[in-house]
Amino acid sequence: MDANVGHHSVRQLSFAPLVAPATALAHNGAGTAGTSFEPWLVALLAVTAIAYARGVSALWRRAGVGRGIRIADAVRFVLGWSVLAAALLSPIDALADRSFALHMIQHELLMVVAAPLLVLSRPLEAWVWALSPSARRVVTRIASVRGVRRAWLWLVAPAVAWTLHAFALWSWHMPALFTAALANDAIHVLQHTFFFVSALVFWWAVFGHRTRAADAAALALLFTTMLHTSALGLLLTFAPRPWYALDGPALFGLTALADQQLGGLIMWVPGSLAYLIAGLIVVAWWLSPARAGQSLGVDAPDQRTAQFVIRSTPEIT
Repeated sequence: MDANVGHHSVRQLSFAPLVAPATALAHNGAGTAGTSFEPWLVALLAVTAIAYARGVSALWRRAGVGRGIRIADAVRFVLGWSVLAAALLSPIDALADRSFALHMIQHELLMVVAAPLLVLSRPLEAWVWALSPSARRVVTRIASVRGVRRAWLWLVAPAVAWTLHAFALWSWHMPALFTAALANDAIHVLQHTFFFVSALVFWWAVFGHRTRAADAAALALLFTTMLHTSALGLLLTFAPRPWYALDGPALFGLTALADQQLGGLIMWVPGSLAYLIAGLIVVAWWLSPARAGQSLGVDAPDQRTAQFVIRSTPEIT
């Protein structure tokens, strides 16, 4: 594939997700009913998409289209970014205060759809390549510092990542914290941040190992997380009374208890299915002879990003 054609294509591909939220906001208007519009959030999402497109374009100009970051990785970023934007900027967010089921859909989109897709899109490499050569060298040196490297490896260690994600899930579904998030925008942002960041760390632990031997740990992470999230979904589904006080009557003509039961089913069934699908992907990779010794596509920045940038940066002008 011609490098200039690939460069133009990836820019179109990576900027495509910006069109949908922008169009929705143009039609609905900021602050109108049914639309969630936070300028800082729109800006943050836009910056991440632009930086990814810039980084992939720079890398592909230097190494060739599909080298370093594959076309499939860029597609995963577009899909993950679009799901993230839909969860946070669409009417789902605006109406979630009145429906626990919609709230659960939003959380599942963040944690089991957007997060794994973004992790598998290799965003760190792309964002590093979006920097100038001098800034890239600085980031590489920082990523190579022993303390930074150890902190990262500790964070994405299976036991730590699993614990952080499980703690975020169970603590923020406690009635007191969940209700506080509904009543206070700052706490609500903190809740979503905990959910999404802990999910990113979790999925990095699942997909970030370099050898086939580590896939056993990935399967254990997925299976045990499927079990405890299913348990939480079961508790929500079969609770004798509603746990949460929503803002106004529930949507769709549901009672508060029926709305909670629907939300529990969403966590229990589709949520469990997502972990099952991820487990099957790991098993397929594990059993494939062609994948022996290869990773599922992401590694800690000290192992892949820093080394790749160190090798490539001196040749870039």
